[in-house]
Amino acid sequence: MITPSQSRAARALVEWSREQLAEVSRVALRTIVDFERGARAPREVTILAIERAFSDAGIAFLDGDYSGSGGPGVRLVAPAGKSIDADDTQMVQYREYLVNDAPPGAGG
Repeated sequence: MITPSQSRAARALVEWSREQLAEVSRVALRTIVDFERGARAPREVTILAIERAFSDAGIAFLDGDYSGSGGPGVRLVAPAGKSIDADDTQMVQYREYLVNDAPPGAGG
């Protein structure tokens, strides 16, 4: 479940007002205001609607459970697209990569 600060941070990343979040998530503006202020905790279904709206806009929520995370947060995820480090019109092959020089049974 997202926190009020994650909601505020996510809105900042996608440059949404509370009104825009309310419209996109179909959650009442008053509910969003109260949630982000920490005045009340909305029902789970309401939080999920807010999360879904942000997720559809390219936001990933970090739960802070992994090592060195610094706690819960948000991240703007770049849309999946063409790789920036490969030119699809060219292919380079090097002879040393075409010859299998590993001993039998080395795997891989």
